[in-house]
Amino acid sequence: MTARQNEIIKAAITLIAEKGIQGLTIKNLAKAINVTEPALYRHFKNKTAILIAILDSFKSLMPNISDVIIMEGKTSIEKIHFIFNGYFSKFSQTPELVSVIFSDEIFKNDKQLSKKIANLLELNEEMFRQIIKAGQKANEIREDIKDIHIATMIMGSLRLLVKRWELNEYNFDLRKEGEKMFGSIKLMIKK
Repeated sequence: MTARQNEIIKAAITLIAEKGIQGLTIKNLAKAINVTEPALYRHFKNKTAILIAILDSFKSLMPNISDVIIMEGKTSIEKIHFIFNGYFSKFSQTPELVSVIFSDEIFKNDKQLSKKIANLLELNEEMFRQIIKAGQKANEIREDIKDIHIATMIMGSLRLLVKRWELNEYNFDLRKEGEKMFGSIKLMIKK
């Protein structure tokens, strides 16, 4: 990705955070980065291509499944904690990203975007499931709850806390609240 494309992506994220998806127009985006509309089209075919690039950039921030799974000397619960902290840190550093990643309105009417977000969810779910299964096998995580259900509880809790943080205009420490939530999740899943 070029420097200009990265600039366009950052400006698009900011526009969505400030004005919603309706505010993300090629005209507004061109104005935000002080270029002409035709200049934007040299970098991205359309608004959907920009949104796909945003999702791809988020995907690149996700931990690599195999890297997390083979983390030396870490229990499965510590690996889940590592992932939790990573997401809460990234969202704390870039709160505008939340407006895009957790916005149902952006993705519901576009099959290409819906497919992209579904893929991100599947990757996250698979990462958590592999870690949970390994934890169950190592007698660290409860086996009386299916791995898919634990993964759903973890992902749903993370999403709900981040969304609450956004709706409250980022007025609490996401990392601190994330730590508290993880403590509760740990109590529920630890064997």
